[in-house]
Amino acid sequence: MKSQHKEVLFGLYNDEEELKSALRGANEQHLDIMDVYTPFPVHGMDSLLNLKESRLHVVGFLFGMLGTLTALIAMSWIFTSDWPTIFGGKPYFSLPSFVPIIFEMTVLFSAIGMTVVFYIVCGLGFGVNNPILDDRITDDKFCLAFQTNDMKESAVKSLKGFLKKTGAAEVHSKVI
Repeated sequence: MKSQHKEVLFGLYNDEEELKSALRGANEQHLDIMDVYTPFPVHGMDSLLNLKESRLHVVGFLFGMLGTLTALIAMSWIFTSDWPTIFGGKPYFSLPSFVPIIFEMTVLFSAIGMTVVFYIVCGLGFGVNNPILDDRITDDKFCLAFQTNDMKESAVKSLKGFLKKTGAAEVHSKVI
């Protein structure tokens, strides 16, 4: 059985512009980037990593529609079959009075659904142990990481040289 451990070579950068420059260099050399870690969102990073646009907005729409249908069906059933009460001469099914609750249920279902899907897609659920390369990545450092499990020693040295050349303040290797 193969080991699940990853050997990672990573460089820590002090500035997001240095990191973006290093990403451009890695793309030019067709290097296989494992991941990039930043303490805050960096504008333009997704295009440098060739990431596709998120489909989270579609999930939000679908969960919002589920909330709308849930509210509409529940209130229709409650006010027409389960508890029909005449309020000031209004009909049992009074759609204008349902609108605020429909809106709130739409927002609630959309927010909860998008949050749950985001955590699942990103692997941030309960019981997940995500290894940390360096504690400073969440504070003030920017990280460019490469997986080096099956690389020859010369290729690893070449990657170390690349990281130093592109302005990495520190270069480390870690098994996660």
